[in-house]
Amino acid sequence: MNLISEQQAFAFEVEPTFASFHMHDGSERNVTSMADDTEVENNVTLNPHALVQRQGMIEGNLDNALTNQSLPQDINLGSRKLLIVITPTHARPHQAYYLNRLAYTLKLVQPPLLWIVVEMTSQSEETADILRKSGIMYRHLVCKKNLTDIKDRNVHQRNVALSHIETHRLDGIVYFADEYNVYSIDLFEKMRHIRQFGTWTVAKQTQDNDRVTLEGPVCNGTKVIGWHLNELSKRYRRFHAEMPGFAFNSTILWDPRRWHRPTLEQIRQLETVKDGFQASSIIEQVVEDESQMEGLTQNCSRIMVWEVNIESNSFYPQKWLMKNNLDVIAPLA
Repeated sequence: MNLISEQQAFAFEVEPTFASFHMHDGSERNVTSMADDTEVENNVTLNPHALVQRQGMIEGNLDNALTNQSLPQDINLGSRKLLIVITPTHARPHQAYYLNRLAYTLKLVQPPLLWIVVEMTSQSEETADILRKSGIMYRHLVCKKNLTDIKDRNVHQRNVALSHIETHRLDGIVYFADEYNVYSIDLFEKMRHIRQFGTWTVAKQTQDNDRVTLEGPVCNGTKVIGWHLNELSKRYRRFHAEMPGFAFNSTILWDPRRWHRPTLEQIRQLETVKDGFQASSIIEQVVEDESQMEGLTQNCSRIMVWEVNIESNSFYPQKWLMKNNLDVIAPLA
């Protein structure tokens, strides 16, 4: 059932956002350490113009953590909430294109912003090179799960990032930004006003690429009153939001008493649920019902995220093989 009224129009235009940012001047510092019990590798690129608070690193990798680097040119930085953007990635033909495109988008967002990029098994040189050149504060993590034992690698990669946020008690707004989506810059600025949990509508390309559907909340003002429902097979989901269609306060992960959570169990995405239910599975751990949600933009009527899959239209000769990572292909001998 689609609960939107005929009078409730959707705006697809991108409103201009005036973002002041500094170009990366080549002065950077890379930090590598082993963190947590999940065997996560952690790289951080620190822009000297960014305000960064670093937790103490494990002995033997860094004696003194970097703390409170100043940003005298931006007096409003302290009033802006940290955005924690989580992106799982893996080797495939369009990976470099996707990561670079998202990097350019995030660079236009006003700081502070932390980009957590998670790979499987190990850090690839190609991904690390893109992150170093991005000029964005980042952490490059690794999920050590055995690929043969998992159904959806993205679930475990996101959980590694959630564990990292929880362990280091990062205070900000958590957002799952898959690399292949297209984002409005204005979305990230609006996220900073989220108190507990925010959600919005996503334009999603269908698998056959012949049409676009709307996924996400139906709102009266900023109050969530219903959901767009396009597939009958998903009608049993509690919350009909897509992964790029919500964000939440990171303190919910590590300070459950503040938010009166009924359980102290860790918040993690579930792989055991059916496809299409994974976003709802994590939302159910963050909020109890729609009364704890806020819709972004008036009546949730503006599209700020587009899910467009160009890989489904890609064609490669049958005897070509992806040898390494990130658009490196070579013919079979």
